[in-house]
Amino acid sequence: MVSSVLRVSPGGALSGAVTVPGDKSISHRAVMLGALADGTCAVRGCLMGEDVVSTMDAFRAMGVVVEISGADELIVHGVGIDGLSTPSKAIDLGNSGTSMRLLCGILAGSGIDATLGGDASLSQRPMRRVSVPLTQMGATIETTAAGTPPLNVRGGAQLRGIDYQLPVASAQVKSAVLLAGLFAQGRTTVRETAVTRDHTERMLSAFGVAIETTPGRVSLAGLQRLTASDIRVPADISSAAFFLVGSAIAPGSAVELKAVGINPTRTGVVDILRLMNANIQIQREYSYGHEPVADLMVASSELQGIDIPLHLVPLAIDEFPAIFIAAACAKGTTVLRGAEELRLKESDRIAVMADGLQKLGIHAETFPDGIAIQGGQLHGGTVDACGDHRVAMAFAMSALRSEGAITIDNAAAIATSFPKFAHQARTAGLRISDS
Repeated sequence: MVSSVLRVSPGGALSGAVTVPGDKSISHRAVMLGALADGTCAVRGCLMGEDVVSTMDAFRAMGVVVEISGADELIVHGVGIDGLSTPSKAIDLGNSGTSMRLLCGILAGSGIDATLGGDASLSQRPMRRVSVPLTQMGATIETTAAGTPPLNVRGGAQLRGIDYQLPVASAQVKSAVLLAGLFAQGRTTVRETAVTRDHTERMLSAFGVAIETTPGRVSLAGLQRLTASDIRVPADISSAAFFLVGSAIAPGSAVELKAVGINPTRTGVVDILRLMNANIQIQREYSYGHEPVADLMVASSELQGIDIPLHLVPLAIDEFPAIFIAAACAKGTTVLRGAEELRLKESDRIAVMADGLQKLGIHAETFPDGIAIQGGQLHGGTVDACGDHRVAMAFAMSALRSEGAITIDNAAAIATSFPKFAHQARTAGLRISDS
């Protein structure tokens, strides 16, 4: 259980080897594709945070046996592409937008009826971005009048493949359409103008699905079956980001992060921090199946404010709360534009981070699609994470450079992605209390 209030004393440094949990995006997909496969697969290094547990419970409700065989290991007994059962009640997906959007794609063609709901935060997130293309494929999906959950998905219709241009850079939308394409007649193609994470494509290939990828385009033929494949999940670069930033901003810090996923569609945080003069080294590159991994070494340095390149924005979209803390500790001003998607995450991350930074004495100017942060001296104070796990962990790291203690309210959502964050951070040197 993660406390709803974190208190972090100022100063200190980070050091040593830090273990962060398995990649959340990959863990979700391993459970989902394992459930749809013919045969049994083992998932090692799986994130056991609340979001992935929501995915596991959803498939259990649809007749899939998911066994926990170790601290971070699962056995998923696949039922095949046509083997899901109608759940007996509405499926509660908690705070997990990934679970809802990807599951919507699977349910669209599975032939069963289901209602998908979630907590107060998830119930405000936009779902027309998936319901619109899935409806074009022949699915029946009902949202609220505002286009938000709960979602009622009605099975029975035969889907047809479509050629779809993503209106927003979203791996979740791309994945939902591709997963629906597995059930469709004909070919499904998704086109994107900005690169988004490609874990779904890589894992579909690992499960034996013939999939074609070219720059800006991914395509697959429908009615293919999946063959069970064991999956090893890399450490999550989104969770590693907090330690990358913490070690970069705190004088005397040096941290080693082992077996972190360095999928090129996810390394924007490393590229941005390096542009800010962060001392990050990528060592011992290897692979976990279809996913590249490496050890990351990071030491403190004098960070510089930058204009964040537009092409890196979708490659770091989940890591910006941590990057904003780096910006607050950098010399000069850091400007982010083209990131309106941040307003549609677990919180409005532009507004919530700006509010917290201003309470800690940092000047932050917001735009509809971004923020400008002027580096300066962080003061102590109380900030509200607004139930957003990444906001809470980012502000925890800010105490490394603050003059006074920082209290973070509404931080319990950390359990969705990094249940042992306080323990790991404390072991590394952060002066954090979660009780």
